[in-house]
Amino acid sequence: MILIAKYSVFSVIAIACNLVVQRAVFFVDLGGHTFLLALFAGTCVGLVVKYWLDARWIFMLPREYRADVGRFVRYGFTGVITTLIFWGSETVAWVVSQDHTIRELAAIVGLVIGYLLKYQLDSRFVFANSRFERCES
Repeated sequence: MILIAKYSVFSVIAIACNLVVQRAVFFVDLGGHTFLLALFAGTCVGLVVKYWLDARWIFMLPREYRADVGRFVRYGFTGVITTLIFWGSETVAWVVSQDHTIRELAAIVGLVIGYLLKYQLDSRFVFANSRFERCES
């Protein structure tokens, strides 16, 4: 139960970071590409924040720089599917409504769905040799 609570809190933190960065990009208003840049910048920040929190506090990895680089690449690959879910929901909401509140609600829904799937992928393909997995066996 504690694991679920920690994972949920870390997901909320990553979602908040993602959306704050997106708001900053929209605030600057970079013309016709603002939406795409906001989506990309928010995703990058959310990815790094969530990886760091998951690696350190969910999967209990020691600080090993070389291992972290390889894991981060695998983490990014498992995030492709989940990112498509998130981007799809946010993009559809934005195209249909052009309303930032609806866009952000759709982003949150897409990210929650993506994080539920991502935990399963990460525990199998990214962090399979972590202390967490050894303890669960």
